[in-house]
Amino acid sequence: MVNSRAKKLTRRRSLEKAALFRFVETVGLACVRRPAGWSAQLANTEKRDHGGNLDAAVARFGGTRSDWIDLSTGINPIAFPIPEIPDDAWTALPDKAALERLHDAARRFWHVPEGAGVLAVPGASAAIAHIPLLAPLGRVCIPAPTYNEHAASFTDTGWKVVQEGNDCSASVHVHPNNPDGSVWQVQDLTGGLRIIDESFCDVSPDATLISEASVPGTLILKSFGKFWGLAGVRLGFVIGDPALLVRLSQMLGPWSVAGPALHIGAAALEDMPWADKTRHRLQIDADRLDDLVTKQGTTVVGGTSLFRLYDVENAADFQERLAQHHIWSRIFPYNPRWLRLGLPGAGGWDRLSAALA
Repeated sequence: MVNSRAKKLTRRRSLEKAALFRFVETVGLACVRRPAGWSAQLANTEKRDHGGNLDAAVARFGGTRSDWIDLSTGINPIAFPIPEIPDDAWTALPDKAALERLHDAARRFWHVPEGAGVLAVPGASAAIAHIPLLAPLGRVCIPAPTYNEHAASFTDTGWKVVQEGNDCSASVHVHPNNPDGSVWQVQDLTGGLRIIDESFCDVSPDATLISEASVPGTLILKSFGKFWGLAGVRLGFVIGDPALLVRLSQMLGPWSVAGPALHIGAAALEDMPWADKTRHRLQIDADRLDDLVTKQGTTVVGGTSLFRLYDVENAADFQERLAQHHIWSRIFPYNPRWLRLGLPGAGGWDRLSAALA
């Protein structure tokens, strides 16, 4: 009886181990082999510098969240109007028809080339966290400075991150770049896995590299929260190599995008007149912001029409000056002269002008 029970236990453990190996082989989870110092890296994810940390501003300078104008992000302050959402989008699991409608709308909006796939994801950041698992470990080229989650995700899964080199098996280019707005060309893309983060490219669609989406090994990221001003919806898209998208979808699991997000996203992508008017309005507001801030003796480094980057004598002092008026801005640990500002909403321009007076 004991021997029979032991044999069953041994067989069950063997089956579990075999299932784990099949899972790793199918999905390519490099993170199963945790790199040295992985626990410390995981702890550091909470320390990565981002905009939008308004709670820290409130804790330091007082007031409540509602008292503050948050210019530390690059999110459109005038969001796409939320459409009517059917009740079953809240109560039922996300349905296939709603997902297909969203994918079709994405194909039309971004002019996705034939041969490229489209995958809706619960925010571009969810894709960024999983993409390093799509290829064997190696060297990834990520030109800096740029959005820091890419390097963090590759590092946390065991990749070697470098800023340049011809011997990289993967590359990441944020296009246009955050925070300076610089753009890339096709010849800049390297490696068998090519990631193009176009989270801020919807303000300047002529600059898109979407034509590269049909090239094997290429993935293009799109953010819904930035241009449409609905970051809380948690919706993004990955466009590119269909085989890689299948594996990414498996990692994220079924129903990864919420039903309300499917409906909101489809309605937004289908509304081209809103997008055209918004691009025009954002450019006017970006020019207005430049005019206001450069009168303080600053110079424009770059940016997009969703955020502007300025060179100032002391960015930390400038941030504190604005914070005294409950206006939050973005500074960077790697450059003490850089200050980034998003666009104020309709009610924020007068307060910003007064703070700068």
